[in-house]
Amino acid sequence: MTESPTSRTGGADTPHGGQNEPTGRIIFLNGTSSSGKSSIAQELLRTLDETYFHLPVDAFHAMRSRNEVSPEELPTMLRRTWRGFHRAVAGMAAGGNNVVVDHVLSEPWRLLDCLELFPPRNVVLVGVRCPLQELERREIRRGDRPVGLAGRQWDQVHAHGLYDIECDTAANSAEDCARQIKDFLPRRPAPTAFEQLRAKLRPDLPAAG
Repeated sequence: MTESPTSRTGGADTPHGGQNEPTGRIIFLNGTSSSGKSSIAQELLRTLDETYFHLPVDAFHAMRSRNEVSPEELPTMLRRTWRGFHRAVAGMAAGGNNVVVDHVLSEPWRLLDCLELFPPRNVVLVGVRCPLQELERREIRRGDRPVGLAGRQWDQVHAHGLYDIECDTAANSAEDCARQIKDFLPRRPAPTAFEQLRAKLRPDLPAAG
């Protein structure tokens, strides 16, 4: 049986680019700091049959020069970084690349921006869950995150309340979570969580093609 171009690039649904070039799939991992998103992303790269790129926002923050930024300037700079990150993800997918994104939807505007930019049919929205007590334990053990960061993000990160699939990283290893996501991909729902959220939260946008 001959494999179609769509299946080779991960089964994305939306054509782009004028020659039936498929838009890449975006596996969107959302959870608090220290919830295990990056570990799941690395396992997905090893587990998935198709080619994927892992785009972590931490890598974008790390690209920034180390010059001092005043407390007054910091929020604006961070917002610009996140906006650029979203557009880099959208650009990779528009080029036909499959992408794994680890994200923290701790500010409402971030989801609204992604809903405008990402092709909603091709987004698999994954809720990465972990009990707060375990998150606090991980923060102390890691030592590279401010203690209490996950707690400050806790109420907002999952406030939109809708996912295609959820993982519990306290009950399951990163490898198990990655396999759950891989097994889920062939039976993605219609409409997707992103399609439903776009219709609910961004009615100002035109219907996605």
